[in-house]
Amino acid sequence: MSKNFKITGIFILIGIIISIIINLNIGFMDLNFSDFFSSSSENSQIAQLRINRILVMMLAGISIPTSGFLLQEYFQNPLAGPSVLGITSVASLSVAFYIFFSQDFILPEFLQNSFLSFSAIGGSLLLMVVLLAFSGRFQDKSFLIIFGFLISALAGALVSILQFYAENQSLKNYILWSFGANNQVSKNQIIVLSIFVFIGLILSFKTIKPLIGNSLGTAYAQSLGVNLKHLKYFVIISSSLLSASVTAFLGPILFIGIVVPHFCRMLFNPAKLWQQWILNMLLGILIMEFFSIISESTQFPLNVITSLFGIPVILTMMLRGRKA
Repeated sequence: MSKNFKITGIFILIGIIISIIINLNIGFMDLNFSDFFSSSSENSQIAQLRINRILVMMLAGISIPTSGFLLQEYFQNPLAGPSVLGITSVASLSVAFYIFFSQDFILPEFLQNSFLSFSAIGGSLLLMVVLLAFSGRFQDKSFLIIFGFLISALAGALVSILQFYAENQSLKNYILWSFGANNQVSKNQIIVLSIFVFIGLILSFKTIKPLIGNSLGTAYAQSLGVNLKHLKYFVIISSSLLSASVTAFLGPILFIGIVVPHFCRMLFNPAKLWQQWILNMLLGILIMEFFSIISESTQFPLNVITSLFGIPVILTMMLRGRKA
């Protein structure tokens, strides 16, 4: 492990610790240190909400950049991200169907939140199956990106139709979900999200070594014994699980999957892929915790903040690439 990599990682870890401390102290009410450790404290519930907020931002910071990193390395395209295959759009469509058509069913609140989350995950997993089925028909990787773009456009059109005919309360609920609410995720939801993230990371780990060969060209990868078909399946499944699970509980978090891998290459490049993967997770956590601070301070929705941050960065990437 190189010295520069260690130094970069240490600085990011220090930033993460500082951002977590700030996060614990941001809110409408001032808390004492004991509130985070005493269940009998009057403010223990508020303290738990802040802890949940930090944990869910950490999971999002791990998942979304990893998903974007895998897709960018596989497609060899710095603008590829979790939404490139339509995963985020189909998750949003599934949630829209659930919100707009479940108003006639009387369910307890905890079941409503659970079905809301699992509808997003279910829709994304269904798309994952479709992608796996069609991926064998596409010899060129770029066709898979085009297919994902078409799926995103179709999902967006269907959501627009649902919104047009939706009742006011249903439309409001969907809009609130789409903004992203990092302070409303419960402890049980974090446990479920952690399981999905853990499975996605295991599958991601299995793709790192084959991706090294893939980056050197198809012929060279095959000469090293890389099974390109299995690699494609692992990339699609792991990126789908990671991005869909976060979308289910936090709403669509846009552009982070594209921007964080780009920043990691700026921080430490060239680097081994596993080093880039670690940097993506660390920097992802730092950025998401920082966005959580901004969201709590300004009351801006999380999705708005990520968009305001991500769009200028991506435009800059495109302009620099065109000049080069």
